[in-house]
Amino acid sequence: MELIFEISRPGRVAADIPASDVPVVNIEDKIGSKYLRSDIDLPEVAEIDLVRHYTNLSRRNFGVDLGFYPLGSCTMKYNPKINENAAALPGFTELHPYVDTESAQGNLQLIYEMQKYLSVIFGMAEFTLQPAAGAHGELTGVMMIKKYFEKKGQKRRIILIPDTAHGTNPASGALCRFDVMELHSSSEGGVDIEHLRSLMTEEVAALMLTNPNTLGLFERNIEEVAKIVHEKGGLLYGDGANANAFLGRTRPGNLGFDIIQLNLHKTFSTPHGGGGPGSGPVGVSKAIVDFLPIPRLVRTDDKYHWSEKFHDSIGRVRSFYGNFNVIVKAYTYIRSLGAGGLKHATDMAVLNANYVKEKLKPYYDLPYDRICMHECVFSGKRQVAENGVHTTDIAKKLIDFGYHPPTIYFPLIVPEAIMIEPTETESKETLDKFCEAMIAIAKEARENPEGVKNAPIKTPVNRLDEVLAARKPDVCWKKP
Repeated sequence: MELIFEISRPGRVAADIPASDVPVVNIEDKIGSKYLRSDIDLPEVAEIDLVRHYTNLSRRNFGVDLGFYPLGSCTMKYNPKINENAAALPGFTELHPYVDTESAQGNLQLIYEMQKYLSVIFGMAEFTLQPAAGAHGELTGVMMIKKYFEKKGQKRRIILIPDTAHGTNPASGALCRFDVMELHSSSEGGVDIEHLRSLMTEEVAALMLTNPNTLGLFERNIEEVAKIVHEKGGLLYGDGANANAFLGRTRPGNLGFDIIQLNLHKTFSTPHGGGGPGSGPVGVSKAIVDFLPIPRLVRTDDKYHWSEKFHDSIGRVRSFYGNFNVIVKAYTYIRSLGAGGLKHATDMAVLNANYVKEKLKPYYDLPYDRICMHECVFSGKRQVAENGVHTTDIAKKLIDFGYHPPTIYFPLIVPEAIMIEPTETESKETLDKFCEAMIAIAKEARENPEGVKNAPIKTPVNRLDEVLAARKPDVCWKKP
């Protein structure tokens, strides 16, 4: 496909603009000639060429509206368009962020009710919607942990993080100047209880636990884990990015979690990927409420207003009050589905993941063969040992079947990991076709390994030199 510069022809324009009746001003005196259009090398194309170029370019993108997107841990699910429509209503999009609270009561009511919905769903005392994304929510949670122990006069310096946690957890701990210690997994894929006992001292501030973890497995000993942490005065932090695995079925607050961060852009209906937009609400138990970010939304005599009269707060963590547009989508999602619908979504997410697991386990190694939650993790070790076909080869071959590859080489504790999350939105027919493609690749890896190693072959650009592309990317067009 040609670049826009390559189809450029001198003198062609996409629009015929009438002569201006605005008085002429010598702009060069104001900003200099280097900013004038005549001095910038822009393409010159007709409107029809312009439209066709970018339309054809857009068709080379892959998105969840076009096909199955089984990225494990990222939760790339289809999201109902009604939620997008609700968030686009003028009363939401045209409200100025500095408007007085009297003129924004409806919007504030939505934020207030969203906080209450999340508190009920996850069993926490209170929520903040201020953090901008999941990792930002993690950081907010750890900041509150730090402030909590400072208030108690305790200088705890350690954060425990399992080897099956999400990758941003260690960074959140380190940014708050905690020492991060790795907690090992058991042979079942959960927390190694004895290792936890050996690490859990009164120097440990918290355990940051992803549950279900990145193996897609629910922590069977969660109540025992919470007890061990709490007996030493520590806090149990929950990474709730995988909340679509237990929504409506269990509540983290009832399991002993003191803090939990969510990803509205994963669980509650905002398209995920491309750098945003995100939202990372944080819920806390009663013991942590005083440390929530300010301003906090308060309801008095059926009126909503912001308050900063919370002296133990960690302060602001973001301008204004988070990504409001994302909050509207999540609110619409919850109101549309209701309690029963949220529970059904979880049931379907778990059912779909286990269906894929059972269909593919005869063809790929399954390191932890037990009921999974929202995602399942295979290993390509068998294919490597038999014919030198690696997980990256399998992923690239899948592109030729019209699917976006799943997450690969994560979690790190699984060699040649293949992490698949079908999500709750995919049909049995879609999953069957995906599994057929994965099975066909496993067979081709045995019978024609070079065909897999050379994939993809049906894409506009075939396999690239990944090391060269990463270290010396050439993305600039050079004029002949």
